[in-house]
Amino acid sequence: MSEPTPIDFPKPTSITGGCLCGAIRYKVDFPSDHDFLNLSRTCQCTQCRRSTGSLFLLAHTVPLSGFAFLTPTTTLKNFNATPGFQRAFCTGCGSFLYWRDESRDDVALAVGTVDPEFLSEYGFALANASGDNVWCQNEIKGVTDGMIGKERGIKWATSSKEGIKM
Repeated sequence: MSEPTPIDFPKPTSITGGCLCGAIRYKVDFPSDHDFLNLSRTCQCTQCRRSTGSLFLLAHTVPLSGFAFLTPTTTLKNFNATPGFQRAFCTGCGSFLYWRDESRDDVALAVGTVDPEFLSEYGFALANASGDNVWCQNEIKGVTDGMIGKERGIKWATSSKEGIKM
């Protein structure tokens, strides 16, 4: 199999994933016209860093209509660090699952929660970082400023809603 490129890469019709302890499981069904390039994004804001324990969040935005829980959500907790924006995690193991703007009909999944068999086959489709790369004013020089794939997307100093490009 050849290396995936932004022009030619395998795309899933659905994926599954969940938290570390397995209490929360989800499935995503993708619409046939899903834009895998532009919906793969990164964020380097302080909130994403602190909620994930990572230097940046690699997220893939999926339609809320295609997102479903496969398990009861008794350990799912939403935290609103900013009013109107959910950060969902499992209270059993602490896994950060997604970020969601409550005014929109989509969910930004933490790609690291996708099941390994889907990441190994469809990793480029889910994690290519060709969409927006936000809060780049927080880049760590020599560490996160040169992330692989980030050169494909649009770099924003803060949020793309502010319209401030770097």
